[in-house]
Amino acid sequence: MTPTGSADALALDGGIITIRPVRPADRDSLAGLYANAAPDDLRMRFFAQPSDRALAAEVNRLCRAESDQHIAVLAVEGNRLVGVASVERTDGPGQRAEFSVFVAGPDHGRGIGTLLLEHLAASARHHGIAELVGEVLPENFAMLRTARDLSTHVRSHFDHGIIDVGLTTLDPEAEASVDLRDRTAERASLHALLSPAAVAVVGAGHKPGGVGHETLRGLREYGFTGALYAVNRSGEPVDGITAYRSLRRLPTPVDLLVIAVPAEHVSAVLADGAAVGARAAVVLSAGFGESGPQGRRRQHDLVRFARKHGIRLVGPNCLGVINTDPAVRLNASFAPAVPPTGGLAVAAQSGAVGIALVEDAIHAGHGISTFVSLGNKADVSGNDLIAYWYDDPATQAVALYLESFGNPRKFARTVRALARRKPVLALKSGRSGAGQRAGASHTAAAAAPAATVDALFAQAGVVRPDNLGDLMDAARMLTGQPLPAGRRLAIVGNAGGLNVLAADAAEATGLTVPAAGGDNPLDLGAGVTPAAFAAAAVKAAGSATADMLLLIVIGTHANQPAAIMEALGTVTDENPDLPVAVVLIGGDPAVRLGKRGAPVYDLPERAVHALAAAAGYAEWQRQPLGRRPELAGVDAEGARALVEQALAEGGNWQDYQRTAAILSAYGIGVLPAVTAMSAASAAAAADGLGYPVVLKSADPELVHKTDRGGVRVGLNGPAAVRHAFKPVAAAGRPDTGVLVQTQVTAPVELVAGIAHDPQFGSVVLLGLGGVHTDLLGDRALRLVPMTDLDAGRMWRGLRAAPLLTGYRGTPPVDTAALEDLLLRLGRLAEDLPEIAELDLNPVLAGPDGVVAVDAKLRLAPVGAEPDPLLRRLSTA
Repeated sequence: MTPTGSADALALDGGIITIRPVRPADRDSLAGLYANAAPDDLRMRFFAQPSDRALAAEVNRLCRAESDQHIAVLAVEGNRLVGVASVERTDGPGQRAEFSVFVAGPDHGRGIGTLLLEHLAASARHHGIAELVGEVLPENFAMLRTARDLSTHVRSHFDHGIIDVGLTTLDPEAEASVDLRDRTAERASLHALLSPAAVAVVGAGHKPGGVGHETLRGLREYGFTGALYAVNRSGEPVDGITAYRSLRRLPTPVDLLVIAVPAEHVSAVLADGAAVGARAAVVLSAGFGESGPQGRRRQHDLVRFARKHGIRLVGPNCLGVINTDPAVRLNASFAPAVPPTGGLAVAAQSGAVGIALVEDAIHAGHGISTFVSLGNKADVSGNDLIAYWYDDPATQAVALYLESFGNPRKFARTVRALARRKPVLALKSGRSGAGQRAGASHTAAAAAPAATVDALFAQAGVVRPDNLGDLMDAARMLTGQPLPAGRRLAIVGNAGGLNVLAADAAEATGLTVPAAGGDNPLDLGAGVTPAAFAAAAVKAAGSATADMLLLIVIGTHANQPAAIMEALGTVTDENPDLPVAVVLIGGDPAVRLGKRGAPVYDLPERAVHALAAAAGYAEWQRQPLGRRPELAGVDAEGARALVEQALAEGGNWQDYQRTAAILSAYGIGVLPAVTAMSAASAAAAADGLGYPVVLKSADPELVHKTDRGGVRVGLNGPAAVRHAFKPVAAAGRPDTGVLVQTQVTAPVELVAGIAHDPQFGSVVLLGLGGVHTDLLGDRALRLVPMTDLDAGRMWRGLRAAPLLTGYRGTPPVDTAALEDLLLRLGRLAEDLPEIAELDLNPVLAGPDGVVAVDAKLRLAPVGAEPDPLLRRLSTA
């Protein structure tokens, strides 16, 4: 929530709470909140029974205009005020403020006080308040628990019968507690959607082929275990299912509405649903956000109404939802077929992609736990479902098809937590260059949307297939199957050519095919008997050099593919910890291998890619998470002052001296430079520095200085400096002059930097530098915050990594210094999001350390951006 905005969030019981600033018009509601409060609740807040005059003064205080000295927010559920919280600055312009919270008695225990404090702290940060302090009675256990939930840095002091409490407003270490509250609230909120006791299909006509009609039939035929109603204009039964003319005429309350009426009638249906207690709605109807300005307004109004009445909404313009749990058996969709019960959860913004994933689950046999077609994603989003699936025992793996992120920073954090438990696969559209941002630095150009999403997924452990087919194949391998212990693959088959193709594909995807202990791949010949094939598979499975097993079966008139598969199934079941995939050609394509259902593919490349995806995910899961590093010598306040001064002067590109000062405040070394405005002063500067020197344009906006004639190296005397001054200065703007630097060399030239994205946050880049930066494109990206292990993973992930460790006898680079540089860049980006672009190119790396010899910095104000720790519902 911004200082002047509002946000919807979930209480622990799943109720939808609106957190917004207090307004003068709230006086009567606030007075009523206190007037209806129990005496003991008032005593906890005011330490005594307050007089009417004292309560009136409190209401007046809360209704004051928001400022740097005073902030007040309230919690509303529907039209009912359920809580209020405020801060008052206690030390003038300082960073401390006194907080207070009051929640209506009937709403205690719902986590509303914590929600209020979370959003209040976010607003306080906008006003420069770093610590909230307050006085709490010792018996006010709820308030003390709320403070501990909000921050791991809570300090308390008992004095004169009162506990003084202090907590920080920015506490990344409280992430685990925030996520636990989020998951608890999401599961409660989505219960009516995915496990309803009663469903009403509105718009269920009598004509077969209609969306409402087919969805109603699908619910009945799949065997929905709750009460099922049809609602249509005639009120006549549909295929024997009782129908009513209006939701208001239903004999019992309904949990879930499935709405299939024209767009202009959906809001009226939702209003009727709210009147009968509906807590969730699936809007199949089109004609909303996807259809233009009028549709977008209609969608916005629909979501606002749903939030006000505590209704979670899927869609609009979606395919529906499925829950295969035998206790529920919910098929509230018009998908052409329902998958078997299984362990894969699916969320897709595209109905067509959703159908493809469901069909694959049916044909491959791995099954689905839950399926949600997100459609326009007006309310329920991927972030909501990730929180729900974290604790869902039926879900073993998650597959996502995403076209957009509502809050990518929250997605990164929550999906990383889920991936530590269960494989997550995501297909994100938009890899093409059509959406590339224009950047005036190498770093910004490299941190294009697709590359940033790649970095997000890599850090979060998300498997990112290249296409829909790869997503399906990897999902088969990662649902209900053991994970590989390494990347070594044993191949056993009766088709020599396919064996070779499999081995080629394995090496291309980073797997190894070790030959130790026998032939690998092992070609048994097309006429091999089932028993001989099984014996060879047993030997390969027991080998100490195999982390995965690929079995290739070719069926002919001269062998018995069904019998071979049966024999191999026994081998698979006897090795439950070994990942096994099968390629079957000339047999039943619907068969799965053994009781555990090892996946079967029709091509060796598909099987190998799936195994490689499993191996990559398993490697990530085995890696330690890392921690936020301690960095010595950081002057955050000094850097903040320099940035604010620069922004007050207009921001944009900064000169070298200010750039160096900001970097120096974070312990980032840049080569000193002297700015010269004339040939004579350049020569004088060179004399003072010592030869040889480099002259380069001081224009901070000039890109590709070498190509533009803006750099001259190897200048060994004043005459050479004077001669070089004019062409170097002419490469940039005439009023910027040149920079004079001592010429230094190192074995490796790198590029490092920062780019800020308003949605994703800041990205740190490392790559091969100098004039090869754009040509070779050898780069690694990480989003902030970075852990102490991220920096090492960045340089090790470069194709040029051998250059840093002593390639062909060259001295190894000081990689510890390089990692320190990257971590300091990460902390700089985290603390100062106003750094829009920072380009250090080249960074000279050698045995004695690293130093940047050129730096370009652009500063820009930061507007309202997603807060990854602030719990709020999507606004997409």
